[in-house]
Amino acid sequence: MEAKNILVVGGSSGIGLELAKILVSRNHTVYVGSRTSDSLADLPAVRYIPLDVAGESFDLEELPADLQGLAYCPGTIRLRPFQRLSRDEFLEDYRINFLGAVNVLQKCLPKLRKSKTGASVVLFSTVAVQTGMPFHASIAGAKGAVEGLTRSLAAEFAPRIRVNAIAPSLTDTPLAEGLLAGEDKRRAAADRHPLKRIGSPQEIAHVAAQLLSDEGSWITGQVMHVDGGMGTLRVFK
Repeated sequence: MEAKNILVVGGSSGIGLELAKILVSRNHTVYVGSRTSDSLADLPAVRYIPLDVAGESFDLEELPADLQGLAYCPGTIRLRPFQRLSRDEFLEDYRINFLGAVNVLQKCLPKLRKSKTGASVVLFSTVAVQTGMPFHASIAGAKGAVEGLTRSLAAEFAPRIRVNAIAPSLTDTPLAEGLLAGEDKRRAAADRHPLKRIGSPQEIAHVAAQLLSDEGSWITGQVMHVDGGMGTLRVFK
């Protein structure tokens, strides 16, 4: 397997951190852009770039001249009744989930285009875009924009750059800690899924790693649902 230069934005926790671990184990050169680097202490091979996707600008000059992969992992979970969501909260979710991805992609596009072997981009959506769920108006709206961006850019960048997204259901990450606090909440969340459990960040990260690899070289413009069956199945007893 040929080593690649891959940027993982939001690679210091959750799914992004697990993805960085997988990519390092496969001997890729991994750059992690995030606000903090404490969790990367056990990954000395990772090259850290301070990056706040909520900011107006950021510096990616430390990246190499060419990139073969980019994963944009930052996200938000803001579950609240629609009438209690403020305009600023809608805008914050949109900035982090959609505009942050746009900003990173625009800065990295010249480097992705310089890759002699082509490149792959992985974005993240949510099962709540396809499956209507109460209290998800803000995050589903922002991630719906991400899905539209995925398909549009996959068409625009073909055949040199593949663009796909992953739409997980609830995953056991630091971002979801509040939704999984206590055994009762955890059990109820698991029971809502046809597979009767909560997804792990490692499971989602392995799908992202495949999309970034040569094994995923004939996949583009797709939104991969890794959601324990939540998005498509109804189990009746």
